[in-house]
Amino acid sequence: MSDESPLAWTDDGQPRSRLYGDVYFSAEDGLAETRAVFLQGCGLPEAWAGRDRFTVGELGFGTGLNILALLDLWRAAGPPGAHLHIFSVEAHPITAHEAARALSRWPELADLAGLLTARWPGRARGFHRIDLPEVGATIDLAVMDVEAALAEWPGPADAWFLDGFSPALNPAMWREEILALVAARSAPGARVATFTVAGAVRRGLAAAGFAVDKRPGFGRKRERLEARLPGELQAAGRPRVAVVGAGIAGAAAARALRALGCDPVVLDAEGPGAGASGNPAALVTPRLDAGLGPLARLFAQAFARATRLYETLPGAVVARSVLQIAGGDRDVERFARIAASDIFEPGALEPIDAATATARLGEPAPGPALDMTPALVVEPASILAAWTGPVRRAQVAQLRPGPGGWALLDAAGGTILEAEAVILTIGPVIGGLLDGLPIAPVRGQASWTDAATTPQAAAWGGYAVPTRQGLLFGATHDRGETGTDLRPGDHDRNLAALAAALPRLAARVGEAELNGRASVRATTPDHLPLAGPAPDLDGVYVLGGLGSRGFCLAPLLAEHVAAQALGAPSPLPAPLAELVAPDRFRRRAARRDRSLVTETGKGE
Repeated sequence: MSDESPLAWTDDGQPRSRLYGDVYFSAEDGLAETRAVFLQGCGLPEAWAGRDRFTVGELGFGTGLNILALLDLWRAAGPPGAHLHIFSVEAHPITAHEAARALSRWPELADLAGLLTARWPGRARGFHRIDLPEVGATIDLAVMDVEAALAEWPGPADAWFLDGFSPALNPAMWREEILALVAARSAPGARVATFTVAGAVRRGLAAAGFAVDKRPGFGRKRERLEARLPGELQAAGRPRVAVVGAGIAGAAAARALRALGCDPVVLDAEGPGAGASGNPAALVTPRLDAGLGPLARLFAQAFARATRLYETLPGAVVARSVLQIAGGDRDVERFARIAASDIFEPGALEPIDAATATARLGEPAPGPALDMTPALVVEPASILAAWTGPVRRAQVAQLRPGPGGWALLDAAGGTILEAEAVILTIGPVIGGLLDGLPIAPVRGQASWTDAATTPQAAAWGGYAVPTRQGLLFGATHDRGETGTDLRPGDHDRNLAALAAALPRLAARVGEAELNGRASVRATTPDHLPLAGPAPDLDGVYVLGGLGSRGFCLAPLLAEHVAAQALGAPSPLPAPLAELVAPDRFRRRAARRDRSLVTETGKGE
């Protein structure tokens, strides 16, 4: 992505696009134009009356002015307790500083502008989420080409602001294919508003199924367009949701549900952080995939979301920056390719040589490294305390369908709770409640001591990270084992792995007494998480199989599952949602069966 700003300033201080030669908003009064063209054009605020949830889509995020006008109206006239979802697209994002300068001409929006620019999205290609709990709103911004963004967003929207640069200057945004995608991502009765009355736009909207009308324009523009799909907007209720499990996955699910206006019931047999989420520290790093395809995008988006959320929690961050030590020349090449990609923020990942890594580690580095600057070491207890909320101590042994959703039963068959939706986050135990999900246990034992620490968190297959009091390192990885007893031999294995990478640090640990924890994580055959509806069980959702990267994956995937449970737009692009869908193994088996039938037919 180019370092040059897409924005230029005119002599009178107006923002103008370098790329398209068009203004970002009307020089007469951009805010008044937005209110007349988009808010009035979409029938707001009347269209959201009585709704618990309302979704607005926008093509052309720009300076964020349309969004601020919408938020201003929402806080003044939104239904009590309702949540506003905004999906916007911007292929050429400007900086927070540029946005603040452009928006400063409207002091009546200063407080909202301050909130938005303080949480301004990054420039990495992909979806970015902005939380605005102060006004009951969430923004998902797609930094990418408009066609790709619309193809990947799950929708649907109740209203659309079509605010790309002029069709004459930016025809790609107004193509018939784009307008067809807008219709495909719209709810019945959705309304569309735009400043242009270009014939191609009118015809494209009509071909997509919209009824199109001209209306009086704003300022020097004589006319504008309003359009509407057939049907009526449907109100959605607020289901009662139970979250089973109080580790990082359950805590993240509880946080995500509350952010969308739902107050879940969280259940756990032992209480928060009973498994690996109870360690004194945890790494937040992405899986590094040089293929740069959907898998790499999943981890990049999850990593960005997790670090942004953890940074907002007082006391959660123990240390910043993690060095991923190369295991050979192939790793060095892989690191360079990943660091140069556009799925991470510019400068977020930086290859460094062995000498620089040595200076950072305080002892000779085994080789070059990748400096993951935004990566974090976090304190799990602080995160669980902030996100989980009250936890009901109960062992859920069975789910039983009923007229109101699901009954959660204990081992004796007694009803613990009834809920319309259930999110299971209990690691390998999920396999005992749901048939057909290939979840396997992996036992891992981590070690820690107060006798030493490290100035720099590092990972190399093993890891060594600072805690509040000392050092955490490890961990073992034993497939199929479920014991949680603490084993001295596993401490020895962890210490040997530490000595192989960082011998001086291992020597400082020396003969110190080691503490630790053994826990059982869940893995899947393809080593990818499970996040989405459980196969054949309407209203049951799974968030598991996170392996050793729970603190990286859980926040984003929890938002995805929470959105599905509540009927809200997900922040996860459709190709990535398919990647983690729990029914993927069944779909793969079906494809293999069809392939087998085809081959058999050919042979006959």
